[in-house]
Amino acid sequence: MAQLSPKNSPNRGKPLEYTRNIGISAHIDAGKTTCSERILFYSGTVHKMGEVHEGTAVTDWMEQERERGITITSAAISCNWTNREGGLFKGIEHQINLIDTPGHVDFTAEVERSLRVLDGAVAVFCAVAGVQPQSETVWRQMNKYSVPRIAFINKMDRTGADFYGAVKDIKEKLNGNPHPLYLPIGSEDKLSGLVDLVMMRAYVYDPADPSGVKFNIQDIPADMLDMAKEYRQSLIEGVADFDDVIMEKVLEGAEDSITEEQLRWGIRRATMTRQFVGVIPGSAFKNKGVQMLMDSVVDYLPSPLDVPPIKAFQEGDTDVPTAEVVADDFASPTALAFKLWSDPFVGKLVFIRVYSGTVTKGMTFYNPRTRRTERISRLLLLKADQREDIDAAYSGSICAIIGAKDLITGDTMCDKDHEIRLEPPTFPEPVIAMSIEPKTKSDQEKLSIGLQRLAEEDPTFVVSTNAETGQTLIAGMGELHLDIIRDRLFREFKVEATAGKPQIAYRETITAPADGVGKFVRQSGGRGQYGHAEIKIEPLEKGKHYEFCNEIVGGAIPKEYIKPTEEGIKEAMLNGVIAGYPVVDVKVRLVFGSFHEVDSSEMAFKMAGIFAFKDAMAKAKPILLEPVMKVEVVTPDEYQGDIMGDLNRRRGQIQGMETKNNLCTIKAIVPLETMFGYATDVRSLSSGRASYSMEPSHFEQVPSNVLKQIVEGSAKKAARS
Repeated sequence: MAQLSPKNSPNRGKPLEYTRNIGISAHIDAGKTTCSERILFYSGTVHKMGEVHEGTAVTDWMEQERERGITITSAAISCNWTNREGGLFKGIEHQINLIDTPGHVDFTAEVERSLRVLDGAVAVFCAVAGVQPQSETVWRQMNKYSVPRIAFINKMDRTGADFYGAVKDIKEKLNGNPHPLYLPIGSEDKLSGLVDLVMMRAYVYDPADPSGVKFNIQDIPADMLDMAKEYRQSLIEGVADFDDVIMEKVLEGAEDSITEEQLRWGIRRATMTRQFVGVIPGSAFKNKGVQMLMDSVVDYLPSPLDVPPIKAFQEGDTDVPTAEVVADDFASPTALAFKLWSDPFVGKLVFIRVYSGTVTKGMTFYNPRTRRTERISRLLLLKADQREDIDAAYSGSICAIIGAKDLITGDTMCDKDHEIRLEPPTFPEPVIAMSIEPKTKSDQEKLSIGLQRLAEEDPTFVVSTNAETGQTLIAGMGELHLDIIRDRLFREFKVEATAGKPQIAYRETITAPADGVGKFVRQSGGRGQYGHAEIKIEPLEKGKHYEFCNEIVGGAIPKEYIKPTEEGIKEAMLNGVIAGYPVVDVKVRLVFGSFHEVDSSEMAFKMAGIFAFKDAMAKAKPILLEPVMKVEVVTPDEYQGDIMGDLNRRRGQIQGMETKNNLCTIKAIVPLETMFGYATDVRSLSSGRASYSMEPSHFEQVPSNVLKQIVEGSAKKAARS
């Protein structure tokens, strides 16, 4: 049993060692929410299982989620779990802070910000489809935030379920190191239980109890014994790479002497390295395997004490964080705001992860971004849309606060005398935009308030105004994303709004270095205006967006005018020279300039920065970039030719195909501009039998014939305005 750490406050409910902060992530429709619902039921948090298809899931509490049967926003739930027979922590109740994340790519920001604050994760896979496109995305996100994980192969009751094929998929497609901890007894409609490879015994569910609460512990079926021994040996050898005790026994040929406890500690250590993934089969919908999954969460996923200290920036740090934050109830309080939510009853809810110290109701905290202090009026423990008031949240806790006015996603809460800044989560750029206008004058103010609130909540939702047309533009990750935004404006903010046709979020960039000169000179009787800046620009590595270097020497431009000049350059980058789209991946060096003792001002140098950038970009061989999507279509074999032909007509490039169980999976990259309305087209091409998924891949240069249409379209819009 784990030794309790002295970092525990005597007032906290569960010791820090017995806390697990986990997320459930997967491709859309792999069964994450059903899995979460079963966890809540078996832990006693709810007394009736919610179902996604009936709109009764606890974690899908938004009206739009229940109507559409999809998860839109990550839901935080706290529940308790006590391991059943065996286990490293047998009989000890653990607090599980669980976040159920969306699977649809349009809501990938929810996964990103959740994984940033979690200590461990459960990756759910469909036993029929194996690794799907969004499975790859969430796996990459887990790697990005160094999150240890276990895998749950769900839907073992479905026709075509293949546990061993899914394990192979994880190894080959995700470059993972999967090792089954349990084997399924039967599959499809004959799934009856699981074989435990650590205890070497079988759990067989009672057919008379469809809830899955009752199961019998039996000997491993005779026809599975050899297979179980083989997989146990493979498990031991896999763990030996990460555990010296197990390795020693393997080298001595004494595997039979490895105790259950030694093997469990070995699996735990291996999982913590993030180089080992334990795999559990089951069917959340048929109530099989979820208890074993939760036992594995407690045994193998880390507590807040098991993860490395969090890196943080101190005042004076630029690119590299130099401070560390450790989980300790007695340390200076430090927390990260990772999500905002506008609640119609209590106002602005801010979800926080407490990394160190103790956060209490009524306390004031310091925000390094705004350089202001704010007060916490209420502290809440979250249970989806239900909330429980608490007086204190200790290190390792995930909770919500009310009362903070200026907190946004990614802000750090700390003590003013111990100012540090945690690294915020990063989010992808929007790929689609549309104009939005209120139907009546009275809706104008409500629309403005609604858009501002929704943009605060969602970092991938951006609101802007087109300087030429005066239109309000909303940008997001896809058609569904913007559709949900419009629906929420109507339901939550009572705004009737009309949306324009979706527009692509094109980008402009440069392909060659160039020089630019900007001069702003105005004389009007009294004091004039004078600003002069000279810059050099060059292409920057893809995805770096922007870099600015001040190379002024000898005071050619006084220090107080450097920042306004950069602000002018940034403003000019919002509207490129080809078709007025934002400019990306450019390095700007400010190399020379001049000023006037009387006439120079911040505004003059800002204008000089704008002119200099426009001048340089026009000479730098600019190109237009369009978002390209990774598309995967799953179709019966007979429609394969029609669907491939259609993708080719959409300027798509086929990347690969594979056939399994008379279903063909076609992978392609296709420009987003050609994919509007694809859901309807793919249904008609396949008599409603094909399905597809799509996620942003990268930006690519627009072909010349398409570029001409885009530039002409931009010119017509400007003329109309």
